[in-house]
Amino acid sequence: MAVRMAEAYDVVVIGSGTGGYSCALRSAQLGKRVALVERDGRLGGTCLLRGCIPTKALLRSAEVLDTVNRAEEWGVKASGSPDWDAVKAFEERMVDKLVTGLTSLIKARKVDVVQGTAALRSGASVSVDGRDLSATDVVVATGSSPKLLPGVSVTERIITSDQALTYPSIPSSAVVIGAGAVGLEFASLYRSFGADVTVLEALPRIAPLEDEEISKEIGRAFRKRGIQAFAGAHVQGIDEVGDAVRVVYDVGGESKSVTADVCLVAVGRGPVTEGLGVDQAGVELDRGFVKVDGQLQTTAPHVWAVGDVAATPLQLAHVAFTEGIAVAERIAGIQVPEIDYTGIPRVTYCTPEVASVGLTEAQAVERGHEVDVEKLNFQAIGKANIVGEGGIVKVVAGKAGGPVLGVHMVGPHVTDLIAEAMLITNWEAVPAEVAALIHPHPTLSEAIGEAHLALAGKPLHTA
Repeated sequence: MAVRMAEAYDVVVIGSGTGGYSCALRSAQLGKRVALVERDGRLGGTCLLRGCIPTKALLRSAEVLDTVNRAEEWGVKASGSPDWDAVKAFEERMVDKLVTGLTSLIKARKVDVVQGTAALRSGASVSVDGRDLSATDVVVATGSSPKLLPGVSVTERIITSDQALTYPSIPSSAVVIGAGAVGLEFASLYRSFGADVTVLEALPRIAPLEDEEISKEIGRAFRKRGIQAFAGAHVQGIDEVGDAVRVVYDVGGESKSVTADVCLVAVGRGPVTEGLGVDQAGVELDRGFVKVDGQLQTTAPHVWAVGDVAATPLQLAHVAFTEGIAVAERIAGIQVPEIDYTGIPRVTYCTPEVASVGLTEAQAVERGHEVDVEKLNFQAIGKANIVGEGGIVKVVAGKAGGPVLGVHMVGPHVTDLIAEAMLITNWEAVPAEVAALIHPHPTLSEAIGEAHLALAGKPLHTA
């Protein structure tokens, strides 16, 4: 859309990812005149174009393939193999459908889309490829991009999650460096499609941000699937050797190496601030991220930051949604409480799935809580046996009937079950209150109910 020079807006949002578009949509809903600046050819940012949506589409294809190849467990004779071109076509259809929906919604809310690269200027103003937009408030939502190890560059066989989404073929073997959410998901995906997979994590355990028992459980599950995972593994070098890639790493002082078709580097994501003009605008950075206070205001008046680019604890799409909406409402004069990031669910879509909310057992103890802990095996739940998956639900609660402090799960569809756990922890429910609630039978949700029944001193299907 053409924009006149120095045209005035109430709010200019830089970046159309989850943080940016949620802020733009809510601001327009509150009667503000909004411009949304985006340098990509399509709206949606990382989550929609290169993250949440395309990866979950690929993981759905992997889940279907796993189910087909296990079909005889349910009395059905079937087997399948992946058609990578068709899998990618499904991925692209899902992305295209949601991009179209978002674009239509932005248009319906009368948000002006400005195509180009934005740079902050002194005061609440933005330059977009030489055109000036003035604003009462500016929101930085430029997101993040995959990080690489020092001295490592993307090549044909050394890739990040961005390249993995459109890789020309399914590798027969893969080394995944990093065992956070992205690394675990791609390791799981590659294994489902038949690859030999090795996971290397520098920290002492895989899924290092999860509760320690959850990390152990996902490690056991990966070994059962034939995925080799090494924690405390420090990569010393990555080299392409002919038609393969060789990774040298150190574990416990012993040097080892692994060779594979492809090496996926999944060591985290860094903020996108290059060329943003933060110095000119008076916006300070914190370890490269945009520094914000509890209200998500930057160090420059009337300039805010949301999503992955902001120096807040979690890089998650639903965090960005929450931050974007909060900033839009604050700009409109609405009093919005600061976000409690501990109460936000964390989800990983590998097989088996991982989900958690609240404090881990170690964090609860570190904060001075005396705790009671219940760990329920999913195999105590009838529906889990029917589905053919195991796992655990771990509940951390205050001692002697105190409030639930955290819920941590590995198992079937726990990324959906975590919503109930989020309500439990955020409303500071006590186990006896949750135990009094009726969970339908037979469902996977019974795992949450059973764990709280046990914590309340009246277990039903467990000893």
